Amino acid sequence: MTITDIKVRKLIPNGRLKGVISVTFDGAFAVHDIKVVQGDERLFVAMPSRRDTSGVFRDIVHPISSEVRKDIEDKILKAYEEECERQEHNIES
Repeated sequence: MTITDIKVRKLIPNGRLKGVISVTFDGAFAVHDIKVVQGDERLFVAMPSRRDTSGVFRDIVHPISSEVRKDIEDKILKAYEEECERQEHNIES
């Protein structure tokens, strides 16, 4: 599967949640509500999840391998950072 589009849906300046992203794969399959989160050490990507009956959050979709997870996370964080820079540039102009 190839990422064919990444849309930064929302940038959030305050708090640990920094953005909400949608990713399209092969121009045919979209995953919405991927979150960019500020962790203690770095930004990371959290896949869409829901709370189960025991109160534990479980991913609805997720990459199977660590290599694919890293590739997806790297591309999402790059798109997020580019959008932050674009927004900052627009504010300064």
